[in-house]
Order: sequence, then structure tokens, then C-alpha cells
Amino acid sequence: MGVFSFLKNAGAKIFGRDNDEAAVKAAAAESAAKDARQAEMLERQRGVLLRSVVDSTGIPIENLDLNVDKDAVTIYGQVMEQQHKEKLILALGNVTGIATVDDRVTVVNPEPEADFYEVKSGDSLSKIAKKFYGNAMAYPEIFEANKPMLKDVDKIYPGQMLRIPKK
Repeated sequence: MGVFSFLKNAGAKIFGRDNDEAAVKAAAAESAAKDARQAEMLERQRGVLLRSVVDSTGIPIENLDLNVDKDAVTIYGQVMEQQHKEKLILALGNVTGIATVDDRVTVVNPEPEADFYEVKSGDSLSKIAKKFYGNAMAYPEIFEANKPMLKDVDKIYPGQMLRIPKK
């Protein structure tokens, strides 16, 4: 077998127009517009799902707005405490498919910012507590600082980002 050549202007007129080239261009443009609409709808759906992630935290945020662009999300709004802002960033960033969170959230009562830590293979909350606080038994502070994202002290995974409050 190989490449077969045909006469371009001969054959069945399935595109419904005398000018097949114009029909192909019109179909391509329509397809591109449909693809753009589908991409826009997918981004809106991702925005709705990410909003449900924010809602599931139970963190009060005023004037919440999320903008999703492929693997990036921008969050706008206002919270009362720094820890709420940090938890929202982590809740969004720890979603599969999200690579960046652009934080535009304002804090009414600013406090010192916590550190963020990426969990490594073999980590536990006690190992992380030992690293940051010098005391492995301080792991409950890290656990509490990451609720409601963490539901069990033994359920962390490599690549997960955690909030480590300053002491």
C-alpha cells in the first residue's frame, strides 16, 4: 500500500456546497469555535468543582471569586484570619490537576505567615514536627493547622503541601 492520489474536485459533494474548499474552511472554523466553547465550559465546570472544595473547608470567605485557567487557579476574597487564607490556598493547591494558586485573598486581622512544606516519601507528621519544632510530639499542632484537609494523622502523602504554623 502507499499514498493514493485523487482529483480534489471530483466525487460526492457531502459538504453541501458547490465550493468544497469553503465548506471545509467553514467546518474547521465551526469546529474550532465548538472546541473553544467546550474548553470554556470545562473551565467553568472546574471552577464550580473548586468552589465546592472551598465550601467544603467551612472557612468563611467574603466575596469569593475563582478564576481557572488550565492548571492555575486565582482566588479572590476576604477572610478574617491568616490561617484561613493559607488553608484555602492549600485546599485548592492539593487538588490533582492544579499546579499553581494565585492568592489574591485579603486578611482582616493579619498574623505571621506559616511555612508551607511539601511532604516527602517516608515523612510523618511527627518527623515534620521534629524538623520544624525540634519535638516530634508537637505533631498535633501540624495536624490541627491542616484541618479540615487532614482527617487522620496517618494519612499524608508525598507531594501534599502542609501548613506549618510559626511557634
